[in-house]
Amino acid sequence: MNKSMLAGVGIGVAAALGIAGVASMNVFSSGPEYAQVVSATPIKETTKTPRQECRNVTVTHRRPVQDEHQITGSVLGAVAGGVLGHQFGGGHGRDVATVAGALGGGYAGNRVQSSMQENDTYTTQQQRCKTVYDKEDKTLGYDVTYKIGDQQGKVRMDHDPGTQIPLDKSGQLQLTRS
Repeated sequence: MNKSMLAGVGIGVAAALGIAGVASMNVFSSGPEYAQVVSATPIKETTKTPRQECRNVTVTHRRPVQDEHQITGSVLGAVAGGVLGHQFGGGHGRDVATVAGALGGGYAGNRVQSSMQENDTYTTQQQRCKTVYDKEDKTLGYDVTYKIGDQQGKVRMDHDPGTQIPLDKSGQLQLTRS
């Protein structure tokens, strides 16, 4: 082989290796590999789930009465007061004392029976329930504002992309997780 042929082959091999090295450095890349994320706003939905919350309480009841107007107590008190009033005075004064005793005794008997009826109670346990709501926030996705060079755009994604969104070879966003 002659020297000029060997020199040509050597120069060709060196040029091929140089081109391969430059190509592996992505010097001839067609554009950016990532879109820069400007903001990612979560889209949330609040759900309310109802449930029953119950507790036992003590309830006081008044027993039913047969003599709601306390007539029995009034009559018995009037009789006792009249008998007692009749013991005082003489003549016409005795009649006045009997009437006054009957009126006072009737009123006192009425109040005594009323007090006894109000204090005649019993207690029971009752369950009281109310509806309360448990709240839960659920993230549905993210509204993402991004920038490729000077161009800005918006897209909705199902996950938080972080600071960058990868681009495919044609410069389109790759929205699925890899």
